[in-house]
Amino acid sequence: MKTYSIKKADIKRAWHVFDAEGKTLGRLATEVAVLLKGKHKPTYSTHIDVGDYVIVVNAEKVVVTGNKEDQKMYYHHSNYPGGLKSANYARMMEKHPTRIIEHAVKGMLPHNRLGAAMIKKLKVYTGPTHPHEAQVKG
Repeated sequence: MKTYSIKKADIKRAWHVFDAEGKTLGRLATEVAVLLKGKHKPTYSTHIDVGDYVIVVNAEKVVVTGNKEDQKMYYHHSNYPGGLKSANYARMMEKHPTRIIEHAVKGMLPHNRLGAAMIKKLKVYTGPTHPHEAQVKG
C-alpha cells in the first residue's frame, strides 16, 4: 500500500469569513493561519498549499490586551541608511488597520515561497462589507 499524496487537481478550497469585531488579535490570527495552511483538513500536507481562502472584515475593531496599544511596535526599513521606521499599535490602527492583522497572520505562516502563496489567500477589509460575496455563497 502506498502513502496517499494529494495533487493540485484534488485540492478543494473553501471561503471563510471572520468578523474581527471585539476579537483578540492573536487568537484571531491563529484561527486564520490554521485555515490558510489547511491544517483543518484531513488532506493536509506540509509541502503543498492545501489551505482555504479567508476574509476578515471589521479589521479596525480588533482588540489587544494589556498595554499593547501603547507598547506594541511595528518596524519597517526603507533600505536607505538610517531608514528604520517605527509605529506603535495605536498609530498603525489609525493609518493602516488592515496591516495589523496581515502582519500577525504572516508571522504564523512559513517564511518561504509556500508561506507567500498562503498569505495571498488572505483578504482583510476595514468595514463590514467585502467584494467576495459570490465566492462565499457559492
